[in-house]
Amino acid sequence: MIVIGNTVLSDDVAERRFVCDLNKCKGACCVEGDLGAPLEEDELPVVEALVDKVLPYMSAEGRAALAAQGPYIKDHEGDYSTSTVNGRECVFAFYEANGHLKCAFEKAYEEGVIDWPKPISCHLYPIRITRYDQYEAINYHQWHICSPACSLGEALQVPVYQFLRKPLIRRFGQAWYDELDQKAQPLLKPKL
Repeated sequence: MIVIGNTVLSDDVAERRFVCDLNKCKGACCVEGDLGAPLEEDELPVVEALVDKVLPYMSAEGRAALAAQGPYIKDHEGDYSTSTVNGRECVFAFYEANGHLKCAFEKAYEEGVIDWPKPISCHLYPIRITRYDQYEAINYHQWHICSPACSLGEALQVPVYQFLRKPLIRRFGQAWYDELDQKAQPLLKPKL
């Protein structure tokens, strides 16, 4: 376990290897699962403010689901997530010509249309954050659809936290990430 301030990280964040392999998974994390992308409450007004700017990037099915459901839902536990198309892909996901799913927010961000890359839960995946009264638990989420990412991460020897450097800094700041990097070093060394 790695402790930084009020965050507690599982050792898997440093010990496991991970690099997204979109050529193999095709963005399955945008379509698989029970709900859309988890949203933090402070992201709700951001999503609402940016909807009109990302509409041109969305699929026709995504726009129709957005019109019917709105950009997000509140589940039975009181958590928010993006709406979905027929209980499947996120309303903001669209298929590129190569068959890969892409995020409308991310595409608009890459093209300089908006200054918000995408929901932090998507940016941080395969890390999931669980909030408790006194701390946040940061865990690596292992899922069969990411097997190609695990294989590529092993081949390239890239730990999860290093693959997610930019989103971790986005969420927690540079000083936090630097401390994580320092504390993770002993976990990166080969075990004898």
